[in-house]
Amino acid sequence: MGALWHGFADMGAVERDGAFVVARGEGAYIYDQAGTRYLDATAGLWFTNVGHGRAEIADAVAAQLRTVAHYSNFGDFAEPATQELAEKLASIAPVPGSKIFFTSGGSDSVDTAAKLARRYWHQLGRPDKTIVVGRQRAYHGMHVAGTALAGIAVNREGYGELMADARTVECDDAKALLALIEEIGAERIAAFFCEPIIGAGGIYLPPDGYLTEVRRICHDHDILFVVDEVVTGFGRIGGSWFAATRFELEPDLMTTAKGLTSGYIPMGAVFIAPHIADPFFRGGVWWRHGYTYGGHAGAAAAALANLAIIERENLLDAAKRLESALDEKLAPLADHPRVAEVRSGLGAVAAIQLADPAEALPFVKTLRAHGISGRAAGQGAMQISPSFVMTDTQVDELVEGFTRALG
Repeated sequence: MGALWHGFADMGAVERDGAFVVARGEGAYIYDQAGTRYLDATAGLWFTNVGHGRAEIADAVAAQLRTVAHYSNFGDFAEPATQELAEKLASIAPVPGSKIFFTSGGSDSVDTAAKLARRYWHQLGRPDKTIVVGRQRAYHGMHVAGTALAGIAVNREGYGELMADARTVECDDAKALLALIEEIGAERIAAFFCEPIIGAGGIYLPPDGYLTEVRRICHDHDILFVVDEVVTGFGRIGGSWFAATRFELEPDLMTTAKGLTSGYIPMGAVFIAPHIADPFFRGGVWWRHGYTYGGHAGAAAAALANLAIIERENLLDAAKRLESALDEKLAPLADHPRVAEVRSGLGAVAAIQLADPAEALPFVKTLRAHGISGRAAGQGAMQISPSFVMTDTQVDELVEGFTRALG
């Protein structure tokens, strides 16, 4: 019996059947310990945007670690790589002049945004604005605030009440948000959290106009609009750095992680619009929040190298190409009797929704037998979120593998 306790796992089954050990990766492929190659359909857990095995990133991290691995970003401490990364992120932010608060990952970023939203209103003399609102099916990480405001009930089972001031509304229905505002009053709501594409909840694309409409509602009712781009950020939305840029959402807060470093080193960042940061930058005000490894110098070096690769190799455009290729080539699978629908057409993401959700977990292992490493998400959806380096030929390989696995 192994010592490792896996996240989101039936550990009895893992103990019985053994782990699927990924020994190495190269480009859009991973390899197990026996050397068998698999096309990585999910880019790890949504994050390996530039592909596996990038020595350039490893070299950048090694060079930084030899200089100073990390010190602290508390008080007035900083490291050059962290400062450089903050300036870089500010230069590509959807809202000009944004401030950057570094975290250790996506769950940290969400809880940071939830705390800052509430602290912001307190600073403005409106301490009753404490309620944070999410959507059904939404996933916002696994810390307390993110678990409480997300819309996946099974993730909250067995913990009791995690956070009293959290609500969820029906996803993709702007009127549901309006109804909640009318019910409890805008004067009590601090922020509305919104994934541009619902990710772990099943890969659901937003209806036309929805994102713009909820942004307007938040603006009209003095509610902070928080765009959760842990999945969609740094190119996965296709053609732009962020969905907030592509759809001109001008978020008050934006949470990120995953693609920031392509998963080479854990790191997250919260983008904070100038008007939200301003009350805390006037002097004499402390926001008592931060993480030991927030802005880690080694992680910052990885992020800078990763972003340089995305720019040099035009991977934002590559993600837009994948958007079209996945939409076109996966479409015929919707006619298969074991498939309920295919969701695609926005960003380098797609979902093959199985007609019988109970087949999803076994299907992951079936895919491996056909050379594809995949993942189940939501209720019976097979996640597709490849690295941006995936070629059209590899997309064909992906579709062929799914077709064979479906039988």
